[in-house]
Amino acid sequence: MLRTGRFVTFMALAGLMYLYIPIFIMMVLSFNGSRLVSVWGGFSFKWYGELFSNDQLLNAAWLSIRVAGFSATLAVILGTLAGYVLTRFGPFRGRVLMAGMVAAPLVMPEVITGLSLLLLFVAMEDFIGWPQGRSITTIVISHATFCMAYVAIVVQSRLAQMDGVLEEAAQDLGARPWRAFIDVTLPMLAPALISGWLLAFTLSFDDLVISSFVSGPGSSTLPMVIFSKVRLGVSPDVNALATILIGFVGTCVFIYSWRAGRRMRMCEDA
Repeated sequence: MLRTGRFVTFMALAGLMYLYIPIFIMMVLSFNGSRLVSVWGGFSFKWYGELFSNDQLLNAAWLSIRVAGFSATLAVILGTLAGYVLTRFGPFRGRVLMAGMVAAPLVMPEVITGLSLLLLFVAMEDFIGWPQGRSITTIVISHATFCMAYVAIVVQSRLAQMDGVLEEAAQDLGARPWRAFIDVTLPMLAPALISGWLLAFTLSFDDLVISSFVSGPGSSTLPMVIFSKVRLGVSPDVNALATILIGFVGTCVFIYSWRAGRRMRMCEDA
């Protein structure tokens, strides 16, 4: 038993080191005064100053944040409706087909998804005149398309754990179905909706392949700009930007964990 415990501990530490050592090295290099990765030029905030004067990176980051926010919101709306229909409406004609179409983006290669969406937008522009050129609108629609599948799965799993008796009781007391959904179902779905939104935001912010297909001039997202820079050599200001993003995410995780632990201790004391 002691050997098993040591083995599990060793493997856990090895896995964590494998995941986080490259990130730690990148964060350290963001404070390197030298442009060369292999040469340490002393501790410096030089590249953070370069970052805040780099309009290309800042504009791309702001564009990615806007795209991710809009895409995640649209994906939550569509994914919630799809998950609710598949879970609460029972058997109906076309249910298997709908479930397969909702889950298809999960297993579809992003290259195929991006190419199909590009052809769709080109055909729509030729036949109905919209959209007029690929822009932030086409990126948002494309990201919401594949993010919706993830939200639908999260919502379905939450609805499967919820007891439908509460909704039926609300309707027995005179509430219409839409009112019971708003007053009873949505509050109980709130944790799943928040989780789905955060997951969709992360997937959209991180996407490169689909964005490369459906973006146009002046609508390059942050992953696209970073990828174009990496092909010419990693710029230290990219390390600085990644360090800031990691610090922001780490702070949010720490605050959430602290609040969750505090809430748990309060429940135990009560």
